[in-house]
Amino acid sequence: MKAVPNCITLGRIGMALILLFLEPLGPAFLVVYIMCAFTDLLDGHIARKTGSTSRLGAKLDSAADTIMVGVSLYTLYPFLGLTRGIILWILIIAVIRAASVITALYKFKTYASIHTYGNKLTGFILFITPLCLPYIYTSIWTTVVCTIATLSAVEELIIQTTSSELQLNRKGLFIK
Repeated sequence: MKAVPNCITLGRIGMALILLFLEPLGPAFLVVYIMCAFTDLLDGHIARKTGSTSRLGAKLDSAADTIMVGVSLYTLYPFLGLTRGIILWILIIAVIRAASVITALYKFKTYASIHTYGNKLTGFILFITPLCLPYIYTSIWTTVVCTIATLSAVEELIIQTTSSELQLNRKGLFIK
């Protein structure tokens, strides 16, 4: 039973990779995409309820989230109307996220991504983006998404650089 959450997370990684072979925003794509989101919620819930949370599970979850974001950006790029400025902004966010990971590797000798409320909010708005595309102005939406993603990335970097111990489940900069 303790391996179930990690198996679900690995399944999410597999499903995210399947998205690369499906028609973006087509029915099959959306079904698999929603299944990825459902398993993202399910793995952590099961791990907490069964007392099987682990560092490996947290790392797998973060890796699965990163893969999902990368696959989503790659497959949905033509539909997002990204300008050079927004692409640069996304690259800056990636650099800040990388700095946070490198900081954790240096300080705590492990890959780490903190489960802050900001990161959860970023994940949620990234998730709903493909579902909202037919109904939104992409230029406004991408600005909102990038602003929230920047704030959460900076928050995580500050937490990683100022913390004396790794706090994967810290809720925010001002919330322990």
